[in-house]
Amino acid sequence: MTKMPSFLRGATLATLAAACCCAVPAMADGADTYAAAVAADDRLPGDYDRDAGRKPAAVLEFLGAEPGDAVLDLFSGGGYLTELLSRVVGPDGVVLAHTTELYISYVGDEFAARYADDRLPNVEVLIAENNELELTPGSLDVVLMVLAYHDTYLSQPAEGWEPIDRPRLLAELRAGLKPGGVLGIVDHAAPPGDPAGIAESLHRVDRAQVINDLEAAGFELDGSSDLLRNPDDDRTRNVFDPDIRGKTDQFMLRFRKPE
Repeated sequence: MTKMPSFLRGATLATLAAACCCAVPAMADGADTYAAAVAADDRLPGDYDRDAGRKPAAVLEFLGAEPGDAVLDLFSGGGYLTELLSRVVGPDGVVLAHTTELYISYVGDEFAARYADDRLPNVEVLIAENNELELTPGSLDVVLMVLAYHDTYLSQPAEGWEPIDRPRLLAELRAGLKPGGVLGIVDHAAPPGDPAGIAESLHRVDRAQVINDLEAAGFELDGSSDLLRNPDDDRTRNVFDPDIRGKTDQFMLRFRKPE
């Protein structure tokens, strides 16, 4: 683990949230919480350009993050959703933005700009390489994994990439969630078939396979949404193909840790 956040060294999530509370504005309740986060006028300029395709207010409402929650944004990339989550959970909440050195190299200047000058004081960055994630048991209300679950099926090691021990990861997430906590997954849809081969070649995963994985790990399917589906994507192209990039057919699933 390259950087251990303070609350994983012994401080509690409540302590971290209290330390941040003076600098994070309070949010409205209900659906207005999500709309207000997206409408904020001090987000990074490039973020607004992504909103139409990513529908973040509706996505976050479906996944259920609320003011005061402790949220893990797993493989958070440049932090587009991390920032919105920061605004949603507000002064009494905290967001743990997980990433890896390889992911940081992909997003370039966005990562530094996102967290410059303590602009998201209720966010703590966790740089933890594959298979090195360590969570405080029962500390999280919500875990979010967006366009990254298929990476758990990448089986070929590469520079900066160790194949993920998927059962271990899911066990860690389940332990880190409170009873009744939510694990939300959004990913590029694949046609039914070999999930490992599809992930390697197309960076997609079969929706049914994700459900099988999560139920086998002890989660309960709590909801699904067609909000990000795109019937014009035939699901046979690599997601980085210029003709489909940013317009892939995506599924959205919500799981819960049993009470």
